[in-house]
Amino acid sequence: MKDKIPLLDFTPTREAIIEPSITTKAIDAPEHCVLCFFQEVLSRLSQQVPFKQIARHRSEMGTHPLWEFEMNGKRIAAFHPGLGDAYAAAMFEEIIARGCRKFIVVGSCGVLDDDLTMGHALVPASAIRDEGASYHYLPPSREVEASPEAVTAIEQVLHRRKIPFIRTKTWTTAGLYRETRQRMQTRKDEGCLAVEMEAASLFAVAKFRNVTIGQLLYSGDSLAGEEWDSRGFTKDTSLREKMFWLAAEACLAIGD
Repeated sequence: MKDKIPLLDFTPTREAIIEPSITTKAIDAPEHCVLCFFQEVLSRLSQQVPFKQIARHRSEMGTHPLWEFEMNGKRIAAFHPGLGDAYAAAMFEEIIARGCRKFIVVGSCGVLDDDLTMGHALVPASAIRDEGASYHYLPPSREVEASPEAVTAIEQVLHRRKIPFIRTKTWTTAGLYRETRQRMQTRKDEGCLAVEMEAASLFAVAKFRNVTIGQLLYSGDSLAGEEWDSRGFTKDTSLREKMFWLAAEACLAIGD
């Protein structure tokens, strides 16, 4: 139908014209991988920790190294998937094609409740699909879930480390500058405490490719007050590095 919204026109065909396996060569990559949105953390660790670059992914945005390192005697990878739903989904596809299978995503998020102070740990069990990429991987629905075993792995690590956290829904939106007051309140009423730009897409790709994924976020800027409050959330590098190591620990715990 001509008047059907293209984004909702899901086709279950498994094979696409361009498959990740065509563009990206499989390698001896670690099974476990942290998808990390903290570029400065990865850059610093690549200089301080025995990080080994095992692949490079290129796009018009530049180069994304795939790093390998060892933690607790196990191999694990780290990768920055880029920002935004479509870009991160495509980069995630390529890392799956490399051979990684168990993932924890670590990043920051906006919050929809001012009581969540900066740096509080949040574990999304599901994401509201207010973006675009997820609709190319799964039939239309309001939400998409993280992998339960990955959520459990994150929560067990946070319990063990005595770090307070909240399990929640996250609002994944492609409209950074269209987060209106009304739209925010609707998502909050649905149970969302967090807002970000990639979770729904990454969760959908993981379901489609039959890999495991969970996400660990820390509360950053706030949309809940009378005015937006940035809280300087990108400046706490020590917090962001701590979150990376928690994500790595949880990633290695998947399947244990």
